[in-house]
Amino acid sequence: MRPVALALAITFPLGLAVSASQAVAQDYPKLKPGQWESTTVSSAGPGAPQNKITMCTDDSVQKQMLSMGEGMRREMCSKAETRREGSKYIDDSVCKIGAGTMTSHSVMTVDGDAAYKTVVKATYDPPFMGMTESTTTIEGRNVGPCRDGLVPGDIVTATGQKLNLKSMANLPHAMPPATPPSKVK
Repeated sequence: MRPVALALAITFPLGLAVSASQAVAQDYPKLKPGQWESTTVSSAGPGAPQNKITMCTDDSVQKQMLSMGEGMRREMCSKAETRREGSKYIDDSVCKIGAGTMTSHSVMTVDGDAAYKTVVKATYDPPFMGMTESTTTIEGRNVGPCRDGLVPGDIVTATGQKLNLKSMANLPHAMPPATPPSKVK
């Protein structure tokens, strides 16, 4: 997986759902700038751990994620349909993952500009990493202004690795070195 794709996959639902079509992207929810915390729970296997991510975002980071998500969809997906129904953004996609195909249905529900919940149900043909299907739930919330030395674009993964989305966009084929966070909460 390319570093940019990895960054999108580990961030909040904008990583999964930002890849809305250009028409929907203009109507996509604008999330509050600042520090976001998200928790991802997957049915990937028995006892799959929760994955917590912290990200500092602003308008430019959100625009970059939308653009990167759209590029990934054009590159990987033969079907990518997104529609809005009130506070919900519903996406149906068929995408190539390696030699296989992933068919997914996701629903992102936004609560104003400060919280969201996304549920992604996917099937894999052939099985992907032993899975024929999965359900992933991602919940995120804004916890205030960026702190702990984070700047817009910074992502702190569940393992404590710190990446910067803005830097990664300039390095499409190289993973930047990971740095430990300083008491990210």
